[in-house]
Amino acid sequence: MSRKPVVVVTGASKGIGLAVTRILLEEFGAHVVTLSRSKSPELLKLTKAHPAALLAIECDVTDATALSRVIGLAEKTYHNIDGLILNAGVLEPMGKIGDPSISLDSWKQHFDVNFFSLVTALRAALPALRRSDLGGRVVFVSSGAAVGNTAGWGPYNASKAAVNSLCRTFAQEEPDVVSVALRPGMVDTPMQAQIRESGAPHLTEQDFTKFSSAYAEGKLVKPEDSGYVIAALALRAPKSLSGQFVSWNSEDCKDFRRA
Repeated sequence: MSRKPVVVVTGASKGIGLAVTRILLEEFGAHVVTLSRSKSPELLKLTKAHPAALLAIECDVTDATALSRVIGLAEKTYHNIDGLILNAGVLEPMGKIGDPSISLDSWKQHFDVNFFSLVTALRAALPALRRSDLGGRVVFVSSGAAVGNTAGWGPYNASKAAVNSLCRTFAQEEPDVVSVALRPGMVDTPMQAQIRESGAPHLTEQDFTKFSSAYAEGKLVKPEDSGYVIAALALRAPKSLSGQFVSWNSEDCKDFRRA
C-alpha cells in the first residue's frame, strides 16, 4: 500500500470492536477512527499508545447529526476513509414478542442502534468510500441470529436479519464498494456475559444451557480471532464476497484468518 489505510469502527470501546481496533493499529498499521458511547480504560490506553494513528471519539450512534459529523471529521483528519466496520449493537430488550412489558418503543430504540445507525454511517461515509484509491470496503458485524430463531430475541433476530438485507442491497447499489456481513460466532464479550447473567428468564432452557455451557467449557471464540478476520476484510475483502453473509471460520474467510 502506498499509504496507510483509514478505517472507521463503531462500537469500539470493548469486545470485538476493541480487538479489531488494536489489530488494525498494531498488525495492519492502519489509521483508525473509533466511535463509541464512552471510552473504556482499554481504549484510552490504545489512544495513548497510538496518538497519531488512533482518533477515539465519544458519539451516540443513534444521534444521526453527531454520527455524520464524526465520520466527516474522520475524513478531514486522515484525508480518506477506506474501510467502515459497523459493530455497534445491543441485545436488549430480551423477552417474548407477545410480552406486554416490552414496549414498542424499546423495539424502536433497539433498531435505532442495530439498524438505523448503520444507514446513517453508510450515507456519511459513502462519498469517501467511493473515492478510496485502496478500494472502499464495509464490514457489517452480523450474527447467527440473523438466520436463527432464538426465542426471546425478537428484536435482535430481526435487526440482524435486516443488517444482512442492508448489506445485500448496498452491494447491488454500490458495486465499487465491497460489502460483507460477517458472523463472528459466540464471542467472549460483555454481550455473552449479559446472556449468562440475565438471559435465563427469557430464553428456553436449551438455549440458555448452550450459551452457559460454551462459556464453562471454554468454547467461546476469542475476540482477537474473529476480530482479525473483521480487520482483514475491512482492508482486503474481494468483490467476490460483496453482499455475502459469511462466518468468520468458514472456507470463504480462510485467507483472512491469522496464519
